[in-house]
Amino acid sequence: MKIAIASDHGGTRLRAEITAMLEEMGLSYKDFGCDCEGSVDYPDYALPVAEKVAQGEFDRGILICGTGIGMSIAANKVRGIRCALVHDTFSAKATRQHNDTNMIALGERVIGPGLAVEIVQTWLGEAFEGGRHQTRIGKIAAYEEKAGL
Repeated sequence: MKIAIASDHGGTRLRAEITAMLEEMGLSYKDFGCDCEGSVDYPDYALPVAEKVAQGEFDRGILICGTGIGMSIAANKVRGIRCALVHDTFSAKATRQHNDTNMIALGERVIGPGLAVEIVQTWLGEAFEGGRHQTRIGKIAAYEEKAGL
């Protein structure tokens, strides 16, 4: 599994915790930044990662900002991306099983590093259940196609 990860200035510390966990797990990842303390614009980091995941260069993407909200909104503008804002392990599990999410967004100002690591581990370890859930994902994909997204 290949993972893309990025944060804006509001998520750099949490991103470091998660990349360390990915290394410990022996997972392949690419860190898309940011590597600064000054304010940056989250779409500049969310959109390139979402595009790489949508194009199949990476299997999954992880985005982090202060709340995770901005990153998730930006990522979900990319066709084929299903990015969930996740702040608990139940949602991490459900979003993989039911929504086949290929990206998650986390908020450094909302959750601590220990919980964030648990969330990512849970999310990475779950599989899509398919079945009735595939029908729902199919409806989203059909809408994207129809709308030209």
